Amino acid sequence: MNDAIPPAARRRILMVDDHPIIREGMAKFLNLQDDLDLCYEAGNAREALATMQAYRPDMAIVDMTLQGDSGLELVKTLRHRYPELPILVMSMHDEGLFAERVLRAGANGYLMKLEVTAHILAAIRQVLAGNIYLSEAMHERIAQRLVGPSKAPSGPIASLTEREFEVLHLIGLGFGTRQIAEKLSRSIKTIEAHRANLKEKLHLPNGPDLVRFAVQWLDSE
Repeated sequence: MNDAIPPAARRRILMVDDHPIIREGMAKFLNLQDDLDLCYEAGNAREALATMQAYRPDMAIVDMTLQGDSGLELVKTLRHRYPELPILVMSMHDEGLFAERVLRAGANGYLMKLEVTAHILAAIRQVLAGNIYLSEAMHERIAQRLVGPSKAPSGPIASLTEREFEVLHLIGLGFGTRQIAEKLSRSIKTIEAHRANLKEKLHLPNGPDLVRFAVQWLDSE
């Protein structure tokens, strides 16, 4: 007797990542599962939204760092247009810094790309089942902050856009303007504009103070 799930019953997944090799690897891995079918791929937010409109997949897996609109901006748009869509964010960024922000943007889970394959499957199936997925270490920390509006982050950090938040994180890790521009697929001029906005919003007079703030903030998280 063959207990395999018929192809029509497999959950159709959209993978949004600007690295084709990651999309290809995830497709090969997930399509070995009886219940999952990574049948749609997109390299940026525009492609992802077009695919959603045309095919209405059962789930979206979104990388946080995309060319053009960021992954968090895409999550917000998807949540607005498709309120019931299960969304899992996968990222190289530390979940301690980004998981709460991702959930507030509308995602159902956050998974670091360094996780073992068993955790990837668990995350996807949890999110498809209507649950929130976070690592065990993050569950208690995040739960306390999602009780209500009074638990929302406050202070100057909360005023940052998603891209400014990413830039601040990378500054704290020691990356310079040119390196950040390469990582985020942006021009140096754009990153310089983000740095100027960060100094203004964080009330920092100059570049060295911004670097010190970013490093101290990262260490405190």
